[in-house]
Amino acid sequence: MIKTLPDNFSVEERAARGRDFFLDGFNCCQSVLLAFEDILPVDALTLKTLGSGFGGGVGRLREVCGCMSAMAVIAGFIAPADDPSNVEARTENYALVQSFASAYKEKMGSIVCRDILGLKAEAKKKEIESPRPSERSAEYYKSRPCAYSCETAAAIVAEYLLNIDKQK
Repeated sequence: MIKTLPDNFSVEERAARGRDFFLDGFNCCQSVLLAFEDILPVDALTLKTLGSGFGGGVGRLREVCGCMSAMAVIAGFIAPADDPSNVEARTENYALVQSFASAYKEKMGSIVCRDILGLKAEAKKKEIESPRPSERSAEYYKSRPCAYSCETAAAIVAEYLLNIDKQK
């Protein structure tokens, strides 16, 4: 379901797109999804909408990182598992998600938002953060690895896509 990769497709360019969308104010999930909007079979508005609730580790719950969630969504387009009776397709999809998760965890140390952000044990015990997104400022961007996380996730997906494209 992934469209043909454009001639100028590169890991560096996709990583930069992921980072830049985050720096433009999109959440982590939206940023990674939008880095691939030209090759996914849905429009940018759908990707923005689909990814909107996954920011901040799913609605600022600091659980699974939105970048990881985006990679799982993209895996659904690369290795669709839309028929629940097709165990082989589901296995292929889950294997790809696990591969993305392993690569992301290797680079980021975790797939969990609170761990990536380095939140203290007391913060982990806190039930729920305010749903209000943090103010985006120079200090915000300086104090968080989120732009780098988006860059990293986009690079992982781009590397995979280039590898499967070369095998065609």
